[in-house]
Amino acid sequence: MCRSFAQRLAAAGHGGAIVNISSIAGQRLMPHTAAYGTSKAAINALSTVLAGELGPKRIRVNAVAPGMIDTSRMDDVPRGKVWDEVVRANIPLQRAGTGEDIAHMVVFLCSEQAAWITGQTFTVDGGHGHAPRG
Repeated sequence: MCRSFAQRLAAAGHGGAIVNISSIAGQRLMPHTAAYGTSKAAINALSTVLAGELGPKRIRVNAVAPGMIDTSRMDDVPRGKVWDEVVRANIPLQRAGTGEDIAHMVVFLCSEQAAWITGQTFTVDGGHGHAPRG
């Protein structure tokens, strides 16, 4: 997908932005997440490598690594007391993220305000990586 989109951006000659969606699993590399965590770490690495390759064509490439987002992917954790306890224990901002939280970062990275940002992975997780461990 990145290759195809980059070819189209390069052909248009105006530069542009590619934003890949990763996960904090690609940074935290927790037990029992081998396939998922490794695939997300690979997306982070791909984004960094492509930034170097496509930069001369004025194409920026970044990744967004969401934390716990309240989507159907999380439906194995029942909402209610268990969900609330997991959120409270792991997210300093005390709420799971939403699709809109991630979309705001993606829109920013595609905007002119991010014109000098490339090759980065942005963690959007409500502070999940900084939650106290008990």
